[in-house]
Amino acid sequence: MAAAKLMTKSQLAAHIADKFGMSKKAANEVLDEIAAVAVAQTKKAGAFTLPGIGKLVKAHRKARKGRNPATGAEIKIPAKTVVKFRVAKACKDSIVPPKK
Repeated sequence: MAAAKLMTKSQLAAHIADKFGMSKKAANEVLDEIAAVAVAQTKKAGAFTLPGIGKLVKAHRKARKGRNPATGAEIKIPAKTVVKFRVAKACKDSIVPPKK
């Protein structure tokens, strides 16, 4: 079974342009603006919600101890800030229906 090809940004922009009767350039600008707002809001407020799809969240990961897999030596892994994406329940349930 062959996997379906992933949609590129230009294909998504073309789809939006066709659906809403706008130019591909305008559709591209809309996509760029959504991405820019998502990044800015996540930096500033710590989260950005894309309704119906999910939430971009800035999270703090604590410092911890780990092991070098090659030597087995214990190492310190420093604390850091990471970005996570939490998929909305409605989106997840429509893609992968819950078991009954």
